[in-house]
Amino acid sequence: MISYETFCLNCRDVEERIRQTCVHFGRSYAEVALLPVTKTHPKEAVEYAKRYGFKAVGENRIQEAEDKQMACKDIAIEWEIIGHLQSNKAKRAAESFHRIQSVDTDKLAGKLARGAEEVGRVLPILLQVNAGNDPAKFGTDADAVAALLESVLKMPSLRVDGLMTIAPLDEDMEVARRCFMRLREVRDQLAHSFAVPLKELSMGMSGDLEPAIEAGSTMIRVGTALFGLRS
Repeated sequence: MISYETFCLNCRDVEERIRQTCVHFGRSYAEVALLPVTKTHPKEAVEYAKRYGFKAVGENRIQEAEDKQMACKDIAIEWEIIGHLQSNKAKRAAESFHRIQSVDTDKLAGKLARGAEEVGRVLPILLQVNAGNDPAKFGTDADAVAALLESVLKMPSLRVDGLMTIAPLDEDMEVARRCFMRLREVRDQLAHSFAVPLKELSMGMSGDLEPAIEAGSTMIRVGTALFGLRS
């Protein structure tokens, strides 16, 4: 694990990239949040994030995240699931995580809704869209997300904050740009059709944050560029 001082330097480097990109595309830096992704990193990564001032961290897998939550139970920080979530783990996720960014089926949404209702909370979620039509990525099809949103809006124990996507892995940044622009278009259409704000657009990581910000991202998810490679 890197030192806290190195982590701080890494954070400032990524934040400066975000700031410069916002200036270039005429956006406010305050509109784009940075979510530190602590998956595969030890509990010290969560401690670093809290100490630096982050309000939340992102995790991919329920079991790893729950183990880390136990180790960090004295740290007041929000936990977000950004990886694929199996429906049989939805109840646990609804109980333990602040927000689920990877809701891509009606079945998963229904199980999250029931889990949230059982513990008496309204669970914030994002709908994951495969905006790049990448067979290697999870997410509902862009053409099918309207039906998913319509269904979820009938579930009072869920609150849809917006949409999330992961761009196809490609050296050509135009591939990522098209993916992100597509998600922005889908969000705008849905917000208009359903009269809901859908303010959050979680898209972009360290390798493609520039086209994500250009397209309107409100959250960049970054792991290795902040915490280094797992030792």
